[in-house]
Amino acid sequence: MVSVQGVTKRYGHTVVVDDVRLDLPTGGVTALIGPNGAGKSTLLSIMGRLLGADEGRVEVAGLDVATTRGDVLARRLAVLRQENRLDIRLTVRDLVAFGRYPHSKGRPTADDLAHVERALDYLDLGDLADRFLDQLSGGQRQRAFVAMVLCQNADVVLLDEPLNNLDLRHGVAMMGRLRDAARELGRTIVVVVHDINVASCYADTIVAMTQGRVVASGTPDEIIQPDLLGSIYGLPVAVHELGGQRIATYYC
Repeated sequence: MVSVQGVTKRYGHTVVVDDVRLDLPTGGVTALIGPNGAGKSTLLSIMGRLLGADEGRVEVAGLDVATTRGDVLARRLAVLRQENRLDIRLTVRDLVAFGRYPHSKGRPTADDLAHVERALDYLDLGDLADRFLDQLSGGQRQRAFVAMVLCQNADVVLLDEPLNNLDLRHGVAMMGRLRDAARELGRTIVVVVHDINVASCYADTIVAMTQGRVVASGTPDEIIQPDLLGSIYGLPVAVHELGGQRIATYYC
């Protein structure tokens, strides 16, 4: 479904994504992990056409992300960047309804409105639907933006740090809903996360990056390994089996 073919991105003489070649599985949750500066967010932005690659290409369902017409690509691919700001005052429902624009072209049907209500319910936003975004906490706004992206009903969903501003309860709920959306709705969901234990517990596939390169890709059992994580993050890492999950602890 998502194929990254020799993608490179430079800023001046600095290479931030270095000849990445990657075929992501269709369906399920894929987590991109790695230290700051590993190239995770840059790679996700290139996959989502928020940035152009200097070399290589990305295909989603056989469509070249860089050259496919926007309205065609938007039916296949939805993306949420790490920072989201709007200069207009919107309610949560209005924001989520933007996710239907590739389908409705601004003239929502009853089916579009039904998708909006389902997305609001899915992210537990029903009680906040008529509140303005500037009246919400950072975590509530983040959930609203994720609901907008899911409402787009694209096959592939790219999320850069979807847990930003979320407390523990809402972070767990968010990852559970994303996992359910992947499994029950047949979505391919790709997330950038900093917490390797979130990736271990909720992802089906983990892609580990450092210095702009993919160093390993596989299941949580394959990636959550002391030597591999220690080499990526540059500190000792121990891995424990807790409740059937591989949990990493790290220290200096």
